[in-house]
Amino acid sequence: MDWRVFAREMASMARDLLAQDSVRTTLEHITGAATQRVAGCDAAGILLLHGKRVETLAPTHDLVVESDQIQERLAEGPCFDAARTSTGERVFRIADFTAEQPRWPAYAVQARKLGVGSMMGFLLYTDDEDLGALNLYSHHPGSFTDDSETAGWLLASHAAVAFSSARSHAQMEQAMATRHVIGEAMGILMGSHRLTEDQAFDVLRRFSQEKNIKLREVARRVCEGGRLT
Repeated sequence: MDWRVFAREMASMARDLLAQDSVRTTLEHITGAATQRVAGCDAAGILLLHGKRVETLAPTHDLVVESDQIQERLAEGPCFDAARTSTGERVFRIADFTAEQPRWPAYAVQARKLGVGSMMGFLLYTDDEDLGALNLYSHHPGSFTDDSETAGWLLASHAAVAFSSARSHAQMEQAMATRHVIGEAMGILMGSHRLTEDQAFDVLRRFSQEKNIKLREVARRVCEGGRLT
């Protein structure tokens, strides 16, 4: 591998990732870059683990989704483990799925049926949060070399920062939208019931708690119907 060329590609990719306008497009660029820039990679996806529930993001092939579903059902597998911070592992590489895999025996059998020959995975993380795992698949045994692992690790490092940035931006936009709709609902209640700002907010808050409905949803209903419903 020509690492000077790869470094230029990574620099270009980093700029592209930070220019994306949503978390979804950022992740699609990450997994797409994996299949293009990591030798031997036929498919890629990002696995998030919510307790024991698996979520698959930006898969480039149905194989990724099926593999994640199997790991969720079995509660075992390399991607499943890579997304768990408790194991402490940041990288895994399985060279040959035709060989016995004592660590994940049930998953290995199912993976072979899917046509997985070899795999790599990288924990996506920044200094203050764990984000899931970037997982790379090959249909052929022995496809991933030491160079492939280094390239994947560099890609994952860039990806983690971009993923975190995109997610933070999306959360900030959502918070601003929530603040706007709550403010609009408060204005409606203040005008229709002659309430102060604090009183209007307290009405929304108490209704949210009593009905077990999120405050944003209560505010949206007021904005659409003009009253609490």
